Amino acid sequence: MIFDFHTHTFPERIAAAAVDKLQRASHTKPFSDGSERGLRESMQSAGIDASLVLPVATSPRQVVHINDASIEMNKAASETGVYSFGSIHPDFDDYAAELTRLAAEDVKGIKLHPVYQDVAFDDPRTLRLLEKAAELGLIVLIHAGYDVAFPSVEHGTPRKIYNAMRSVGSFTLVLAHMGGWRCWEEAAELLSGSGVYIDTSFSLGSMTPNGDGFYKNAQELALMEPERFMRIIRAYGAEHVLFGSDSPWADQAAAVAGIRELPLTENEKQMIFYDNAARLLRLAPQAVPML
Repeated sequence: MIFDFHTHTFPERIAAAAVDKLQRASHTKPFSDGSERGLRESMQSAGIDASLVLPVATSPRQVVHINDASIEMNKAASETGVYSFGSIHPDFDDYAAELTRLAAEDVKGIKLHPVYQDVAFDDPRTLRLLEKAAELGLIVLIHAGYDVAFPSVEHGTPRKIYNAMRSVGSFTLVLAHMGGWRCWEEAAELLSGSGVYIDTSFSLGSMTPNGDGFYKNAQELALMEPERFMRIIRAYGAEHVLFGSDSPWADQAAAVAGIRELPLTENEKQMIFYDNAARLLRLAPQAVPML
């Protein structure tokens, strides 16, 4: 079984425009059209059994609509294999009621993106969301580290994550992009051993340019080589690592192959590909996920 813990889709009517806007901002190639249908086709080609969609509310007015769609996606997920977290914006006034609604609808967690939402992870507006999520038992998954489209924005750096964890206390936190995109060692030094989870998305190998000439050489496109990637896994422990592709911004089949080729034990690969997700989401071991 393979559970992809980090994917993105957009409503059919805006998927093409959204993917075009994001690929121009990041100068990286998409590997599907950004629709749920495109994700399902990618999953089938890659041999992935289920995927988790991580929506981002970039403004407060998007929150309810996004969460309505997430709830509906989960209702069909036993047939489609595509599940969803909800999202909340730090400036959404009725955040407590909205998070309570998500928990009541059995949505397992929320996605926050400090960079796209333009609110630091240790800002009081974010801390109140984390405290309510902890109270409700919701998983919080964040874009950790820097962002390819906004490389100087520090809203999700390891120090800000550390500050938030110290302020809020115990809650279930997943740090996307191996703990902190392009600040991997700093994140591991500060945050490994704290009980956080990390996902493998968009961190191994290199980025794929969209062909507009923005990236000038292989060094600019480089992410982590396998040896460095393995050091980060060892820092957190394989039992705290979740497979994620970041589809459509990575080829799911290539992401699976990249993990398979690492010098991990078969038990460690099973943990990363499925068992850790099953434990977090309270799924049956080696069964089709039923969120």
